[in-house]
Amino acid sequence: MNDFFGRRRGLALTGSVASMVLASAAWADPAPPFAQLLRQAEQSPRVAALQADVARAQGLARQARARPNPSINVYAENFAGDLTDNARSEQQTTLQIDQPIELGGKRAARIAAGEAGVVAAQARGTDGRLAFVSELARAYAGAEIADRRIGLAEDEVEEATADLKVASALVASGKEARLRQVQSETELNTLQAELEAARAQHTLALARLSALAGVSMPYTSVSESLLDRLNAKPPSGPIDPLQSTAVRAAEAERQAAARQVTVQQRLAIPNVTVQVGVRQLRVASGPAIVAGVSVPLPFFDRNTGNIAAARAELQGAEARAAVIRLDTEANSRAVGTLVEASDLRAVAAERAMATADEGYRLARIAYEAGKAPLIELLAARHNLGVARGSILDAAVARLDARILLARLSGLTLTGEPVQ
Repeated sequence: MNDFFGRRRGLALTGSVASMVLASAAWADPAPPFAQLLRQAEQSPRVAALQADVARAQGLARQARARPNPSINVYAENFAGDLTDNARSEQQTTLQIDQPIELGGKRAARIAAGEAGVVAAQARGTDGRLAFVSELARAYAGAEIADRRIGLAEDEVEEATADLKVASALVASGKEARLRQVQSETELNTLQAELEAARAQHTLALARLSALAGVSMPYTSVSESLLDRLNAKPPSGPIDPLQSTAVRAAEAERQAAARQVTVQQRLAIPNVTVQVGVRQLRVASGPAIVAGVSVPLPFFDRNTGNIAAARAELQGAEARAAVIRLDTEANSRAVGTLVEASDLRAVAAERAMATADEGYRLARIAYEAGKAPLIELLAARHNLGVARGSILDAAVARLDARILLARLSGLTLTGEPVQ
């Protein structure tokens, strides 16, 4: 029997003839290397949504600097109705300009809130991009893992087929009961069903990767292995949880919410409207200047509801920031241990696989020689399959630990900073 690692399939580039035919089609291409895919994903809808959020905040900040527009009014009196001479002599026309004047620092509060909104949007964008990069790396590696699971399933089907041939030969020679052949056939059918399930999961993983990358047609494979990169020691060093993108985004959201409270409080202060105009009297030799001031009386609307809502939003932002800070601090303390534990788990899984491989080899020799029952051979092969799966499970755990470490460090899985 060939060794597992010697027979282990590579990536889908060296897959079956059917997948090679699909990969050659114009509408079905392999995913590029991860770094290239990451650059291409800059045009994906998810990244575009983050950029649009920043552009929206910048537009609102620009609008916050605008001053109230003046209004122009034209009044005409005694131009119709009673047309006696006395009425005609009282005819007058007034041209008036009204200019609202904001009091209580409303404009300054709006500007500060707009700028805080831009900072919050940019912080959310950075954290969102880092989350997207982490999700893309997990999807890329997930497609590779799904491909390797197909390889494991094919290996088990191949071994079960060989065991069935041995069992059939022993049954034909009268050394085994017909029941043993039926048991082997049942085991083979079960493994073939698991192989088809693994292929379906591979298709789903590639579709997920394509959707994240913003590609309409699903990829057929991945071009490089991210799991092999996990063997390199990740960058180590102290992690400041307060400098993580998630904490900074939450703090920026809190600051923006606090600015909105100030804005709503300032809106409760009435504005003044200054009125300046020119009035032309029919009987006068020249125009008259008119002026006035209009001040609203805050009897009914004091903006109390909006102030309460803004304060509640601030309380929620403070609570969310506290939750994120606590989670980040906990993850920062535990991530080093997680990385080390996942590495040790991977080493243990490799050793368990080697032991299970040897156990299956010996069980098959013993069964072929008639020195062991079929149940022992099936159990040994099952243990080998579990050990092979444990290697991939350990790889998934290593991937998750390193993605967490990279995100806390503000880096991609491959070590590039995210801006």
